[in-house]
Amino acid sequence: MTDEERRRRNLQLVERSFAAVSRGDVGGQLEHCTDDMVLELPYADPPVRLEGKEAIRAHVGPALETFSFRLEITRVIECVDPDTLVLEYTSQGRVVPTGKSYANSYIGVVEFRDGLICHQREYYNPAVAARALQPD
Repeated sequence: MTDEERRRRNLQLVERSFAAVSRGDVGGQLEHCTDDMVLELPYADPPVRLEGKEAIRAHVGPALETFSFRLEITRVIECVDPDTLVLEYTSQGRVVPTGKSYANSYIGVVEFRDGLICHQREYYNPAVAARALQPD
């Protein structure tokens, strides 16, 4: 497989993972991840580092019950390593408990191993999320 084919395969994998998130399906998201997947959210308060599918499921599952949104990739930055992608993406949706709209911008660094996502570091604006969670 050429580097370009690997990049294309990896991007399609992220798109399927994001589609599962957009459906609120954490199990579907994790189908595209290695068992030892690491998810880092450095801008969360406090910062979060989750190791393994079960830790990710325990954190992301409740978040997807609170935040209902669709993710859209707006820019793909290819790296020298074909198993690393830097992505810019946005969310559009609402916060279930408050009914407020929710839209955020993200940068994600996603790494792949053996055709699966093995590491993702996601940067987003935590102030946007905090405002959407505050009742009026």
